[in-house]
Amino acid sequence: MSNTCSPEIDRHNREIHANREAWRKKPSLRRAYNDLYHAIRREMDPSVDGMVVEVGSGMGNIKEVIPDCITSDLFSNPWLDRMENIYNLSLPAASVGHLILFDVWHHLEHPANALREAERVLVPGGKLILMEPSMSLMGRIIYGNCHHEPLGFDLRISNLVAEMNSPNLNRYFAAQSSAHRIFIDRELPELLKGWRIDLVKQITSFAYLGSGGFSGPRLYPDRAYPLIAAFDRLLGNFPSIFSARMLVVLSKE
Repeated sequence: MSNTCSPEIDRHNREIHANREAWRKKPSLRRAYNDLYHAIRREMDPSVDGMVVEVGSGMGNIKEVIPDCITSDLFSNPWLDRMENIYNLSLPAASVGHLILFDVWHHLEHPANALREAERVLVPGGKLILMEPSMSLMGRIIYGNCHHEPLGFDLRISNLVAEMNSPNLNRYFAAQSSAHRIFIDRELPELLKGWRIDLVKQITSFAYLGSGGFSGPRLYPDRAYPLIAAFDRLLGNFPSIFSARMLVVLSKE
């Protein structure tokens, strides 16, 4: 399969370079992301052998929390370890213990292809860990109105493996609700044959939303982060209303 990137994906790479400046200037943004990375790390099983690999690493910031993680993306950048495409990984079969996708699942127009590759490279009992937008009441409002990607509740999700020579296989796709539809609404249960769902957790993160992300204004001073994080823990009792993120852990059966 060709690794040629669409213009939209090339634009995403340019955004990553621009985002590095926001990352440097916003301590609250760094702390919010690191909290999410720690949530991922807590779900890793030290008894599972194999490499730890992130696909779609962007700036590679996961290494601040999981230093031994191999970072990768569709394009080469000096801070990443390698180039990888989730539809066609160059990794050997049964070589990965934990495969991490952070804000990647909702870009998968062909999730069956990605799951087939994940199943191939993971060891028996290996884990596929996803961090995705949460479609809580608040999430639908904020992601639907303050983000350029569509929620995509009306977009078709296929449970079929696409032909690898499909001309559309590398085109840009986004549907922020994809993880919600698959793992909470349980659309297309046949898509997950061969996988055990270990965890589906909705996470409240006003700390992230209030940081303004990479392009928006910061809504609280950095010194208020502990207070906002405590507020998140309180509102975490109402995930269907206030959650901003969802963490999904699948195990290869």
